[in-house]
Amino acid sequence: MAAAREATGVTDLDTALTAIVERAAELADADIVVARVADESGGLVAHAVYARSESVRAELEGSRIEARSVPAGERTTLDELPRPLRLAAERVAAVGVLQLPVRDNGAVVGSLELMRSRSEFDALQLTLARAAADDVALARRAFAGGDSRRPALDPLELAGDALAAGAADTRAADQVAALAAEATGAAACLVWRYEEDGGHVLAALAGPEATAAPSVALEALQRAQVSREPVVVEKLDPGRGGGATLATLRLGEPPLGALQLVFTQAPDPEGPLLSGLGTFAVRVAHALRASEHRRTLAADLDHTRALLTIVGQAIAELSLSHTLETAVDRVRELLVADRLAVYLMDEGERLETAAERDLTGPHLRIGERLLELAIGPARGGRGLVLVTDALQDPQLAGVRDAIEEVGIEAALGVLLRAGVHLIGLLAVYPERGRTLTESEDSLLRALVAQLAVAVQNAQLHERVERESGEATRARDEQAEVSRRLRALYEISRSFTEGLVEGAFDVVVKTIVGELGVDAAVLRIPHERGDALVPVAAHVREERLAEPLRRILSLPQPLSPVRPSAFRSGEVIVLDAETAAALGPAHAPLIPFLDKGSTAAVVPLVAHDRILGTLTLLSLSVEHPIGTETLEAAVSIAGPTALALDNARLQQQRKEFTEAMQSSLLPRTQPRLPGLQVGAVYAPSTRVEVGGDVYDFLELADGRLAVVLGDVTGHGIDAAADMAMAKFVFRSLAREHPEPNDFLTAANEVVLGEIGAGKFITLLYLTVDPETGELACASAGHPPPRLLEPGKAPEPVQVAGLALGIEGGQSYETARLRLEPGAIAVLYTDGLPEARREGELYGENRLNAALLAHAELPAQELAEALVEDCRSFAGELGDDLAVVVLKRLG
Repeated sequence: MAAAREATGVTDLDTALTAIVERAAELADADIVVARVADESGGLVAHAVYARSESVRAELEGSRIEARSVPAGERTTLDELPRPLRLAAERVAAVGVLQLPVRDNGAVVGSLELMRSRSEFDALQLTLARAAADDVALARRAFAGGDSRRPALDPLELAGDALAAGAADTRAADQVAALAAEATGAAACLVWRYEEDGGHVLAALAGPEATAAPSVALEALQRAQVSREPVVVEKLDPGRGGGATLATLRLGEPPLGALQLVFTQAPDPEGPLLSGLGTFAVRVAHALRASEHRRTLAADLDHTRALLTIVGQAIAELSLSHTLETAVDRVRELLVADRLAVYLMDEGERLETAAERDLTGPHLRIGERLLELAIGPARGGRGLVLVTDALQDPQLAGVRDAIEEVGIEAALGVLLRAGVHLIGLLAVYPERGRTLTESEDSLLRALVAQLAVAVQNAQLHERVERESGEATRARDEQAEVSRRLRALYEISRSFTEGLVEGAFDVVVKTIVGELGVDAAVLRIPHERGDALVPVAAHVREERLAEPLRRILSLPQPLSPVRPSAFRSGEVIVLDAETAAALGPAHAPLIPFLDKGSTAAVVPLVAHDRILGTLTLLSLSVEHPIGTETLEAAVSIAGPTALALDNARLQQQRKEFTEAMQSSLLPRTQPRLPGLQVGAVYAPSTRVEVGGDVYDFLELADGRLAVVLGDVTGHGIDAAADMAMAKFVFRSLAREHPEPNDFLTAANEVVLGEIGAGKFITLLYLTVDPETGELACASAGHPPPRLLEPGKAPEPVQVAGLALGIEGGQSYETARLRLEPGAIAVLYTDGLPEARREGELYGENRLNAALLAHAELPAQELAEALVEDCRSFAGELGDDLAVVVLKRLG
């Protein structure tokens, strides 16, 4: 069974149920859909939840109701619902509610619940919900095992496993037919696929008597297509069907097709074969859907390869006309559009037609309007505009006469940009109503980005050809441009993807490699500002690396009173006199310069600020550093200086936000008799600054108030919201010490202060060190875990809507007593959601670590929990905070 589930893309019951509730929500237009399945104790646990609100989904996931609260029939009013469901419905202001029992062999084995706020569910949506409840029952039987008293269906099980393990991506229907016929002993097996227009197509046919399949099978298919029964078995008329028995299986909900089995001998109605066909149909539907998904992916892959072919051909061509003709023809094939054009900007920054297909008349006017729309107001547009009905769209009203004359039905315009330079526009004129899939949108944007570079390169090539008339020089200059682009790309990528120190090494290696010099050294200002110190050096030949590195590793002093020679940004070509004047960093080069070597210093200046210098050295007399090399170095130095300045500013911002965040966290833990407190904050290695915050406050009555929260976002915005969260805690906790009162008041404050689309999850509790009395409430935050001596860790049952989403909230308070030796652990979601290769750290590992280190003091226990998480996940993808409260005996 495991192989079958993996091949269909569904590996467990929860995954199957998730697909069912998402589909049910779409078909029934529901805001909330919950699928519950009975556990070993008979309670019904939510295994899959769909909800438009993340906080509601988090609250319902894993929730439990008693089996006796599921009705024998269907519930359609709010008053009839069990209390947990009624509370959830009231929270989303549900108008329409449904609770349907899930049955297996007559017994209630689960429930399906749907809610929405707009209106009650109509009769069609109720019918769809019933079908979804049937799917829940089938999924439970297929993936979680059915009644143990049912006979095992070895042939069908083996067929399902074989289908999963060996099915080829494009032959799933054929293999379904062959395996089903073999496993059931059917004389013929027919696999039908339903079309969107209501028709049907025979997808596969197998079996020893496949060619003699009765014609009445089509009539049975039509009857089954409108039936809600998962399996329909009927005896065929001897005259038309030869007296055979025909079983028609409904594949999926909504059905994607049907599977028909023709038996010359009627199967035993009470036997295992017929009773197992429903489960087998579920697996077949999943297999066919997975096959269709793989075919779609394969088509997208072919699409991508075709686009890469376009890019490769276009970039390889130096002829502008050939580049455009190739690109136009291929885009025409890929988007299945006969009419399209490429418009390029001329020297007067007006569009002109560079290439077109099947277009006559004033289509250039349409292209000019598409260009305006794609650029958008203040030149801040998204770069793509799609008009599905050109005649009716008001955006094209000004060129409607041209649209009518050319016969345009729809229009798509995509800007051609190379860096900050607008090159032109690619315009496609498809049939009316044409839209772009997400894949087509992404691939088209990638294509035009590369096409713009190719066009720019081709234009540059032809310009050089016209001006110089020397093909060799044109190719050399084109190669030089390519080298500069590669150098800029490598340098820019190093600053954006890696550490600044690593980017320094990339800069000097790229300079040496692309400019053909023998050595290069990068110096940047010392933090004191009195010298330029070397941070990276690269030497082409390994045998010269050690001595040249020693020569190039000297700092360049900067005078605090005399203007620097580098501030102008001009390149300084070194000779013996100039090197001596610059000082000790360049004086060691004088013996090389006297023997014919060449050297130059290229300042890195941005915004009148010296960000560093690049010193280039060529030891070869035959290959000196000439004008072309210096021009190339200057063209690389400018963007390098900007990248270096951006990296510097980013580092300053990071240091500022980290310092701000550090100042918001308590520097010490409270010391109270009978209570140990420990806390650890662990920053992420992948995000700038996270949003986790915690704080403590001793109340007037001797209790300790503790708050732990997580604000949305990262960076300065997150740090600012952390400051607000701490202020809210400090300002409200004394006035509203009780958890429910505090969170209610805090929600109103946050709602008025936090930005749109943002929220704060917060956990607030108070604990009396003398009595151990603990009160706790949560606003969308993971509940604390309680470990009592001799017991397993358990979560404290608290839940509520996060702060800043909706006003007028109330929060339930959980009250309990910390016995001597008991431990309460508070944490942010960065702890259980830490990942290693997609696998979560999770609550089970947290429980194990808590049990393993329970004897440690509170601070050491908090540190041990964080360390256990780090050892599992390695680098943390999100920041996390842990607070431990331990009552002493």
